[in-house]
Amino acid sequence: MLKEFKDFIAKGNVMDMAVGIIIGAAFTAIVKSMVGDLINPIVGLFLGGVDFTNLYVVLAGEVADGASLEAAREAGAAVFAWGAFVMAVINFLIIAFVVFMLVRYVNKVKEAAQKQEEAAEVEEAPAGPSELDVLLEIRDSLKK
Repeated sequence: MLKEFKDFIAKGNVMDMAVGIIIGAAFTAIVKSMVGDLINPIVGLFLGGVDFTNLYVVLAGEVADGASLEAAREAGAAVFAWGAFVMAVINFLIIAFVVFMLVRYVNKVKEAAQKQEEAAEVEEAPAGPSELDVLLEIRDSLKK
């Protein structure tokens, strides 16, 4: 089993996966910042600054009226934090849309680069005689 583990670790797939995870973590930080610092304020502007985060229902315990969700939790109350869930769903949808747009853009750039490479390959191919020309030349050589 130890030998199999060493073989598994030595394969390139593990390193590729590790690099992917590290880049994914860095990309997550970028997307979170984009959503939290750039997109959410714009969405908040259009929605009139609506923030669902502090909307909750007290299930058990005593909480002062108008207390924030954090204050209610610190007071030890059992709360049904439906507003935080709604904000998490909204953030997920925004993040999913941003990632979709980024992937879409990257795919378009890749397609454009691939088309340029294909066009360059077609232009670089030397124009030699066609198959018919070669056969006619062979026929003519055999007649002589």
